[in-house]
Amino acid sequence: MRDVRVVLIGGTSNTGKSTVARVVAERLGFTHRSTDGLARHPGRPWRTPEREVPGHVAEHYRSLTVDELIASVLDHYERLWPRVRELITDSAAGPGPGLVLEGSALLPARVAGLSVPRTAAVWLTADDTVIRARVHTAGHHAGATDGERLLMAKFLARTTRFQDLTLSAVDRLGLPRIDTGTGRSAAGVADAVIAAVGARCGTRDGPAGRVD
Repeated sequence: MRDVRVVLIGGTSNTGKSTVARVVAERLGFTHRSTDGLARHPGRPWRTPEREVPGHVAEHYRSLTVDELIASVLDHYERLWPRVRELITDSAAGPGPGLVLEGSALLPARVAGLSVPRTAAVWLTADDTVIRARVHTAGHHAGATDGERLLMAKFLARTTRFQDLTLSAVDRLGLPRIDTGTGRSAAGVADAVIAAVGARCGTRDGPAGRVD
């Protein structure tokens, strides 16, 4: 791990990427960033005490089919990739602290195609029932209106479909993944991420685990 400067944590929404990435960054003395901070795409369509759902976000989920939602988010991530790649490359070269970068925009095929030294990646997963429970809790599903529940259902459908596509690519490419299911603490998952990154780097057998 001493040679690693960039840790990438991918996965669909509500798998715990942000929380785990912050723990990993703290333990390694790295900075933490999210790909969401580079460019926004319609995200979680439910109200919070601090935020109402913007009209364009509600309309995005209300008007598009699940296939269209997937096509839209994948197109967004493809357009975002040059900025993500630049951030990874610059952070791997230094100087300064290393980087833990998390986000759904870390598409497995794109990451696997990187030839950036001192960079390693892992993807987080969760069972569909776990993701559903997390979304329903965050969106206060029990007290939501029918319209709000419809938006949550569309978001969930996009989220689980995106995970299916991501895991298919991860497994095809032989990349590491970690289940964050019920009962696993963020600290425990962070331990597993650090161990997986260290093991991947030790093998030097793939672009998602290079430490040359």
